[in-house]
Amino acid sequence: QVQLVESGGGLVQAGDSLRLSCVASGRTVSIYSVAWFRQGPGKEREFVAHVRWSGGNTYYANSVKGRFTISRDNAKNTVYLQMDSLKPEDTAVYYCAARDQSGGSYYLSLKYNYWGQGTQVTVSS
Repeated sequence: QVQLVESGGGLVQAGDSLRLSCVASGRTVSIYSVAWFRQGPGKEREFVAHVRWSGGNTYYANSVKGRFTISRDNAKNTVYLQMDSLKPEDTAVYYCAARDQSGGSYYLSLKYNYWGQGTQVTVSS
């Protein structure tokens, strides 16, 4: 089992930055990749960014490309999401998710078997 705990959310103004953290514990050796998803008010959960636990290419949703950066620190069992130039439409609960198997479709939430509790990000205009 893997446990994930997110932190770093908050209330900011448009144009500000935030850095979210996702700390993994438990059987972290089994993690294949980690992704961030978000769910805005009245919206479905959507993919934000993805990174392999062992490193390698990163992937982003078009809506955040160039503004958000995903990174990981394996020594700390932590994945970060640096969010710059935030917009009101970025307002959502942000979730960290991990999976222990490969198989493409990194943007699909059903591919992930471990989830954090979420952290709220609110961007005011």
